[in-house]
Amino acid sequence: MPLRKRSLSIAGHRTSVALEAEFWTALEEIARQRAISLSQLVAEADEAREGSGLSSQLRLLALSHYQQTKP
Repeated sequence: MPLRKRSLSIAGHRTSVALEAEFWTALEEIARQRAISLSQLVAEADEAREGSGLSSQLRLLALSHYQQTKP
């Protein structure tokens, strides 16, 4: 699966993140459910990470979300 790169503003600076399209779709859905912007969701993930890369943190966020909402 090819990666899609997006540029976002986090904590007042621009950064780019590369993820598979399916993860971007999942993150957009999570942000919509939380009634926040995708940039806000990414900023929250950035603040919560401990040593891992931002892309990895975002993948884990999506995985965790879907594990918690699993019937």
